Order: sequence, then C-alpha cells, then structure tokens
Amino acid sequence: MSESTALFDLTLSDEQRMNQDTMRRFASAELREQAREADEAGAMPGDFCQRSMELGLALMPIPEALGGAGVPRSPVSNVLNAEDLAHGDMGLALAALTPLAVVNTILDYGTEAQQEALLPRFCGEEFYPATIAFKEPRATFNPGKLETTARREGDGFVLNGRKTLVPLGVEAQLLLVIAELEGEGPAAFIVEGEVAGLERSASRNMGLRTVQVADLSFDNVALPASALLGDGTINLQRFIDLSRLGLCALGVGVSRAVLEYVTEYVNEREAFGEPISHRQSVAFMVADIAIELDAMRLMVWQAASRAERGEDFHKDAVMAQRFCADKAMEIGTNGVQLLGGHGFCREHPVEMWYRNLRAIAILDGVATV
Repeated sequence: MSESTALFDLTLSDEQRMNQDTMRRFASAELREQAREADEAGAMPGDFCQRSMELGLALMPIPEALGGAGVPRSPVSNVLNAEDLAHGDMGLALAALTPLAVVNTILDYGTEAQQEALLPRFCGEEFYPATIAFKEPRATFNPGKLETTARREGDGFVLNGRKTLVPLGVEAQLLLVIAELEGEGPAAFIVEGEVAGLERSASRNMGLRTVQVADLSFDNVALPASALLGDGTINLQRFIDLSRLGLCALGVGVSRAVLEYVTEYVNEREAFGEPISHRQSVAFMVADIAIELDAMRLMVWQAASRAERGEDFHKDAVMAQRFCADKAMEIGTNGVQLLGGHGFCREHPVEMWYRNLRAIAILDGVATV
C-alpha cells in the first residue's frame, strides 16, 4: 500500500494521553461548570482567558528560543484537544483555542523577524488576546473569493472591507486579517491595537454566546509595509482546510456531550412503567447519534493524520467539514427531541449545545490546527 493511501494509526501516544487527561479535567472543572452562566450572561467569565493559559496551548508550538515549549506542531493532537475542550463548552473552547490559531498561522507564513516580534507575546504571564478575521458578512460568502481588499499605497497598504463572527474580536490586541491583495492574491495583514478606520462591535447570536464574537469594519485603514505577513504569499486553501479540522473537532466534542447526556436521560426517564430507552424509536435515535459521532471523529482524525504526515488532505478536510456540519445539526436536533418537553427547557444543557452546534455549518477561518 502506498504512503498516500496508508491507514492511520488510532493509538494515542503517552503524551497525547496525558494531554487528553489534562484537557478533560479542565473542560469539566472550568468550562462545563461555567458554561450555562456564561451563556445566560452572553459573555465569558472574567478570569476564563487567564485561566486557559494554564493549558499552554499557544505556548506549545512556539520555538524555545522565543520563549515557547518548542513542541513539534501536531494537527492530530490539536484536534484531540479541541474535541475535549468543546465537550465542556464550544464557545469557551473556541476562546481558548483562538490564540493558538494565530500562533500557527504566524509560524506558517510569518518572516523570522515577525515571529521574533510577535510570538513572545504569547509566552508571558498574562493572556494575550489575538484572533484571525476571515469570514465576511454576506449570504454568498465564498472562502476562496474574499471581498475584503488591500491595496498598495506608498510604502504601505490600505485595507477595506468587513469581517464577521470573529472570536475575541472586540478585545483582541492583534488581528490577522485575511484579505485579497489587489492584483496579487490572498494575503494576511497584521493589525495591532486601535487604528483609524477600524470599528468593532460585539454581535449577538443564537449560539456561541459564551465567546465574544465580533463584527469588524475596515474603512481605509492605513497599514505599514511590515503589516504584510510573510512575503505576501498565503496558501489560502491549506489555511481553510486546517481551520475546518479544528471546527469539526469542536463539533465532535459537543456531539459527544449530547450523546452522553441523552443516554443517561433516556435510561432514567420512565413512561408507562419503563425507561423510554426501551422504546425502539428512542433506542434507534440514540444509536444513530453514536454511529454518526464515531464517523465524524474518524473522518477528522484521518484528515488530521494526513495533514500531520505532510500529505494532501484537502479532499479529506472538505468531506469531514460537510459531514460534520450536517450531522452536528442533526445530533443537536435529535438530542433536543429525545428530551421531549424538557428539550425546550433551559434547565437542561442540550438546548444550549444544539444552538452551538448550529454554528459548525457557518463558521470559517477559526480554530486553525
């Protein structure tokens, strides 16, 4: 069997197992415990981002010379982490993973000077809010055809356009804005702090209420020449595909939470003198959730494994994203249905998970692994 079609190994390394234990403990103690209150408030707990630094997610791939841990980047390990964190709460998991997505993109495309200037900021004792602005607010949004544009002017650039669903977008001190550089193709631009022409506004949505997502507007924002990430060349398709894997992993984590909750519920809930799980229609629906969940996870792991081996994983990422988007919504819907009238009540977390799972189909450019 050729290398490009080789089966992938599902055995986790010792380090991955230890990381998994850490992520699951944190997800249970920090994310799950605070998720409902944060969802009701429509905001993250005040100390959450600082607490998330204990995981060292953004620190891991940064070279030791720049203050990081120097751990080789692993898309497989990253999707495992994303799944386990989202099992606690998808919105808070996205907040914890967003700086890592920025670090990964800078490592992929930044110059040596840019890496030396930017990456140490993620290695300090204080949480450094940074994010990627990619998705645009239009129904016909095509990730491969961006309407946010940049043009060369003098020694710098002028940026125009709008972005939406940007995690940590209101408070981020560092923005990586993906835009179309006129006449040259897609590029990433470094926008630091508050600059003239940049407007930020928090958006209120059906799901992801625990993470601060924002709409950004760029009106003739003047940027220096150094704002162009790297040499101006960015492999947009690879960037999108790596984001798809992280997003799918978040969906897997929330879907696992749904499965565990409804399984316990249908076994305990009685009707006509027996658990409702004894009804074929109920048992089959739970079984379908378990089957689709395993399929989602295996598709994500296979794509991540190919990415880690340096193989072409575009087809795998697209298939995983389409499948996970469809099945995540289906699992969320069936989870609510299995609870009957309780599915409509906010005393149970399934309705919150349902609302978050709806975001899997519309997010782009987040959680880059």
